[in-house]
Amino acid sequence: MRAIKKLIRQTPIVGPSLSHLNRWLDAKKFDTSEDYWEERYRTGGNSGPGSYGRLAEFKARKINAIVAEKGIRTVAEFGCGDGNQLLLADYPSYVGFDVSETVLQSCRVKFKEKKNFSFRHASSYSGEKFDLSMSLDVIFHLVEDDVFHKYMANLFSASDKYVLIYSSDFDDSGEFGAHVKNRDFKRWVGKNAPEFVLESRISNPFPFNGDHEETSFCDLFLYKRA
Repeated sequence: MRAIKKLIRQTPIVGPSLSHLNRWLDAKKFDTSEDYWEERYRTGGNSGPGSYGRLAEFKARKINAIVAEKGIRTVAEFGCGDGNQLLLADYPSYVGFDVSETVLQSCRVKFKEKKNFSFRHASSYSGEKFDLSMSLDVIFHLVEDDVFHKYMANLFSASDKYVLIYSSDFDDSGEFGAHVKNRDFKRWVGKNAPEFVLESRISNPFPFNGDHEETSFCDLFLYKRA
């Protein structure tokens, strides 16, 4: 774990063709993480390298297989982002929540032909239940503790059956960038959602080696309601 942290600390976080934008965003002060993401999308940024290339393809293969094998009919994603990951998805019914109205409108246009897909602001979640609720590359961007707790509460309360998380699972103090705070989220689940048990951990085949575009310090975690 120390080696991973050292690599992350020494490597700038960039997305495809976004290094200048990311440096500018990191230097700028934002009142909230929601403000950060709205500004990022409004100024032409995307959801980052985790939603593109081989990392996106790995997640899509595994998630589509889980949806098929578990008979999942309804999926909710908390933090849908720009929808590039979603282009690879095979879901019977899907609701994407996000904090950025800019990116939500973009997704509504991008997926306008998919009548079984809808996109809503995160603040509009009101307790609906889904077979599967998901969080992909989001938890380590929740830099405020209160935002993290509310997000996790919604993520788990939204699930009737399964919760799927793609994230790092170690703590840091926010030293990896203005919009990154890694968390050992498993502790939160054990304390606040004990009715969910970890059914499987699916290792990312491209473990982090300093290249943020092609490798990741995240794995997939599938929880099942006991």
